[in-house]
Amino acid sequence: MPELDGPTVNITILGGGSWGTALALLLAENHHKVTIWDRDQELVASIKQHHVNPRYLTEIILPENVKAAASMREAIGPKAEWVIVAVSSNGIRDVVMEAAEYLTPQTGIISASKGLEPDTGFTMSEVISLLLQQTDYRGIVALSGPNLASEIARHTPSATVCASDDINLAHAAQEVLVAPDFLRVYTHTDVKGIEIGGAIKNVLAIAAGVSDGLGFGDNTKAALMTRGLMEMTQLGLKAGAKPLTFLGLAGVGDLMATATSKLSRNYRVGLGLAQRKSIEQVLTELHQAAEGVPTTRAAKLLAKRYAVSTPLIDAIYDLLYKGKSPVATVHDLLSRPARDEFS
Repeated sequence: MPELDGPTVNITILGGGSWGTALALLLAENHHKVTIWDRDQELVASIKQHHVNPRYLTEIILPENVKAAASMREAIGPKAEWVIVAVSSNGIRDVVMEAAEYLTPQTGIISASKGLEPDTGFTMSEVISLLLQQTDYRGIVALSGPNLASEIARHTPSATVCASDDINLAHAAQEVLVAPDFLRVYTHTDVKGIEIGGAIKNVLAIAAGVSDGLGFGDNTKAALMTRGLMEMTQLGLKAGAKPLTFLGLAGVGDLMATATSKLSRNYRVGLGLAQRKSIEQVLTELHQAAEGVPTTRAAKLLAKRYAVSTPLIDAIYDLLYKGKSPVATVHDLLSRPARDEFS
């Protein structure tokens, strides 16, 4: 790829999963110094010795400027200019609290985790902000968009969004992430909107997987995605997001990618449920976190909090947490009273 004009930046990625690994590759190829932090000693040792993640994106050879550490002190140190949080939503509190000690006023945070906290409904940047109330750091940027990790790692042409209340911070994140050959990076100030879009689309991807698993057609999936986008938008607007955000990359864009791709973990959760597997069995076979599962609980909580009707989200909740059969769920969705589309 061509040389980039910007300076070399020290970046720490918290989380050695597929997304963290893809971001490490991207940033290293952008000539930045990258350290992946992970608790998994075997994963860290493999990256150090062989420049390969033994669990995720195993076919990728990471460049020499990607390091790994199991020590938070070693990973962040005094030089990290950006810390990217790429852990699952259920681990974010513990990881960020551990990292807080090593942040400096020059450290920016990029939240790359797509989810909502199940018991609070908080977005990931809200959780991070809450945990770092007593910490002096540069600020938070949320990263979201149609970004399947394996496609980013393969340099498939893609686009993403960096959002922050501080547009200058969003531009700074944009500068380190953009890859002229394949990744176009946009900026935004609607942090709430891009995070809700990035989270709720995972729930809707489960619905799309169920639809395909039951053998339904393109009409069905189009209806699911469209009505799901409406629920996502209504929840977002009640939470203070901007309506156009849900027509952008972090809304309909991310939904299209996640709800139609067999690379999507949440889509594969839906396929498993359609085969009448238990959610426990599906997640065991997946070997990775599927953010749509805990996010469904959070979305249900937000719908109640904001008094928003969300029949699709409710249906996925019943599948995941009440053991309702996929066929009965579809029947109940279709037999609801007729109504105006936009009322």
